[in-house]
Order: sequence, then C-alpha cells, then structure tokens
Amino acid sequence: MSARERFSELRASAPAILPSLLLCDFGRLADEVAALEAAGVKALHLDVMDGHFVPNLSYGLPLVETFRRLTRMPLDVHLMMDNPVPFLRSFSEAGADGLTIHVEAVPDASDALGQIRDLGAAAGIALNPPTPLAEVEPFLDACDLVLVMSVMPGFGGQSFQPVALEKLQALRQRPNLKALLEVDGGVNADTAGQCARAGADLLVVGSAIFRTDDYTQSVAQLTQLATSAQ
Repeated sequence: MSARERFSELRASAPAILPSLLLCDFGRLADEVAALEAAGVKALHLDVMDGHFVPNLSYGLPLVETFRRLTRMPLDVHLMMDNPVPFLRSFSEAGADGLTIHVEAVPDASDALGQIRDLGAAAGIALNPPTPLAEVEPFLDACDLVLVMSVMPGFGGQSFQPVALEKLQALRQRPNLKALLEVDGGVNADTAGQCARAGADLLVVGSAIFRTDDYTQSVAQLTQLATSAQ
C-alpha cells in the first residue's frame, strides 16, 4: 500500500482528531506517541517551519524520520516553508504519508502537487486565513487534502478565526470535490463541533490535547463533539 493510499484511509475515520506534535514533550517522544496511539488517534500532524514563510522554526527531516520509526500511523506533514519543492523527495523518503504545501509559498502549485503525487504521497494544499478560496480552486482536482488554516501559521495557542468555517462550508458544497478537508488552528472543545459541522474531515489539535493531563479523555471528548455535530 502506498503512502497516499494509507493516508486516504483516514476518510473512513472522519471526523478524526489529529494531534499536532509541535506541542508534545520532545524529551519523551516514544512515550508521547504511545500515549496518543492508546488514545485512539488515527494519524499524527507534523508542522515543519522554516523561519521565513512563518516567523518561527520547528523541526525538520530528522524528527520526521524519528516519528516514522516510532509509529505506523500516517504522518501528515505540513510544510510551512518558502519554496518547499526541492525538499519534497527528502520528506517523502523520511516517512511522510501526506505532504501539504502552502499556495502562498509556491509559484506553481500544480507542479508541486504533481511532484508529491509522483512520490506516492498524498498531496495537500493549504491556505492562510486572509487568502481567498479562489487562490486554491484551480488546484483542487490535483489535491488529496485541502488544509484550511484558522489561524496564521507559525505559533500554537492562537484564537480560532471563523473565516475558516466559511471556507470549509464552501468547499464541502462543491459536488465533485474528492479531497479531504482539514482545519488547523485554535481547534478545541469550543470549536471542534463547528469545524465538523462546516465540513472538516480532519481536525488538527494542539493545546487541547497536550495541555491536558489525560490524552485519552481529551481525544474522546473532541471526537464526540465533532461526531455529534455532523
């Protein structure tokens, strides 16, 4: 089974909660992954920040490789990078099942998405809150995933921007859309239901999992809120 096929299996679990590992305890990675698996999560979301496209730095290829060794769960790798194309193969070989690029960061999103699919990975496109949906519409047929950012990328713990709900609703109403819809930023017990109701298949969650004492309880609560909202 290809990485793209493994990633596509997430559709059967929608709405699914994907923990953003940006806020995990990096001194206890194996324990953190084991706790998330025990909590029932279906995939892990990895944010790669370059300090240029976003005003922050995070992790890169070595940690993607580490997470790949620690789990068989799909790795949803979000490239918050200027000009990510030269690195697509390296991230794919490191173990990414899905690679998401920002429409704001590439001169030719169609070419970048095609290269991701050629590598056997699921191809995702992301757009920031101020970016009109029209910017990604020409590329939807080439996508396996559309990531609607509900905060400006770069830092965790930000407040949810409702414009994301409008974009999710508009995408969900498209009759021929085959891509999974993902939302990232400020997703918690107050907003998870709204995101699922608007059409999100995958809900990326950071603080609402990693700032709690019981991952299993937190994931179960968020999953219930999302499921009951549909």
